[in-house]
Amino acid sequence: MRAYNLKSICLQLTLWFSAFTAGAQHIEILHSDKAVSLRGLSVVTDNVIWVSGSKGTVGRSTDGGKNWEWMTVPGYEARDFRDVEAFNDKVAVIIAIATPAHILRTTDGGKTWNLTYENKGKGMFLDAMDFTTRENGIVVGDVSNGHLFIARTRDGGATWSESVEPYATADSTEGCFASSGTNIRLSKDGSYFFVTGGRKSRIVSNRAAVVLPFDDSKSSTGANSIAVAKGGRMIVVGGDFAADTVRSRNCFISNDGGSNWIMPKISPYGYRSCVEFVTGEQAIACGLNGVDVSYDAGITWRSVSNESFHACRKAKKGTAVYLSGNNGRIGKLVK
Repeated sequence: MRAYNLKSICLQLTLWFSAFTAGAQHIEILHSDKAVSLRGLSVVTDNVIWVSGSKGTVGRSTDGGKNWEWMTVPGYEARDFRDVEAFNDKVAVIIAIATPAHILRTTDGGKTWNLTYENKGKGMFLDAMDFTTRENGIVVGDVSNGHLFIARTRDGGATWSESVEPYATADSTEGCFASSGTNIRLSKDGSYFFVTGGRKSRIVSNRAAVVLPFDDSKSSTGANSIAVAKGGRMIVVGGDFAADTVRSRNCFISNDGGSNWIMPKISPYGYRSCVEFVTGEQAIACGLNGVDVSYDAGITWRSVSNESFHACRKAKKGTAVYLSGNNGRIGKLVK
């Protein structure tokens, strides 16, 4: 009778279960009939979702994506809102890229918008923001006066204060990709991590700056998004958006808070603009040529869709995972 090693059996069962689970998941398309690019995505609950994008567009759903209310912010018809942060079905903050840099806020579900920050400085380009509570938030932008731009709010985006950070010095060859609104993450204690790309790719915090091992040969390469979980776990994705099928050096993992980085055993299937932890072990990543999931904190990835998406976010209060992309495309991760 053949002897079976218990550890080997457990490993085989784990791999079989992961394969079965991944195969059972897919992306359900909820909306795809608007000629806009949606890079901003904020999922408040399983039902309340906000998106933002080109042509001054903002969208809101209060029933899990079944129905959408679309609005064009007056006076901003030609602007691109690359990130949105919502707190409920009434209150949300959006950022407009390029010069002048603008941040706007609504408290009535998008019926009216108030300009809460403006910067006409040369080269201003806001990329992404993150909030830990309804009050405390941070926004990051490209290089301004020798530093990557940082501003904070402590009143939910009603006012913003610029901050020159010690480890954020940079030149014009380095920047933050405004691809999904997820290249910065703010912690409850006020500390932050953000990632950069271009001719240099780094992870920058209020305590240090560490070079990331992405390809830095072109302005289109580097880190695009960072996901942070408990215990110092981090996943960073990116690659080359000009060669979106290339799988090499498009994802790195850290288990010590960003000091050291390793490559996955099986990488995502191309350039990825966004990554998000769903649980402590499960993560999702998306990009121009598809969507991948991982069940081992980024060590191995499996493709679940060939649909193109820019952003993927889990509900702040809930379990639902939604995605947004080109052509007004909005999706949901389902089993």
